[in-house]
Amino acid sequence: MSHAHDHDPTVPRGALVAAAILLLFTMALTGAVTSGLIPQSGDPDASRAAQHIMPAQERDLRFTDREDGAVVVTDAATGATVMEIGFGEGGFVRATMRRMAKVRAAADIGSEPPFKLTLWENGALSLSDPQTGKEAEIHGFGPDHSATFAAMLKDTRS
Repeated sequence: MSHAHDHDPTVPRGALVAAAILLLFTMALTGAVTSGLIPQSGDPDASRAAQHIMPAQERDLRFTDREDGAVVVTDAATGATVMEIGFGEGGFVRATMRRMAKVRAAADIGSEPPFKLTLWENGALSLSDPQTGKEAEIHGFGPDHSATFAAMLKDTRS
């Protein structure tokens, strides 16, 4: 007759060795990233600096909501209208700006300071907020979204 509670309460040696190896690997990887031996992929500025990628074009932009639901994008230096995004259009631009505006609102920063749109030498696009230090990597969301933001750089020089 067997008992349902008969079992060996010890952990198998192989499982302990595997757990120890995983723990050591995790600690070594964390140490390598912390010491700078491995770049932090979550920090695009540090990654670009490590690769010596420089801006090819930059433009300071302001995004303003209009009463009819449109978003007006203006050049911060000249005040010229760069683009108008009609109501119900430009969902990616609107979502990107909503996220960045939310961070500004939490930091009690208004909409007056411009955002910086950058085309990098490697073709990547980013929109950064110098006020909060936040950055949105535009190129990772597909060519259509990149094209909308790239059009905002038209007629600019480095």
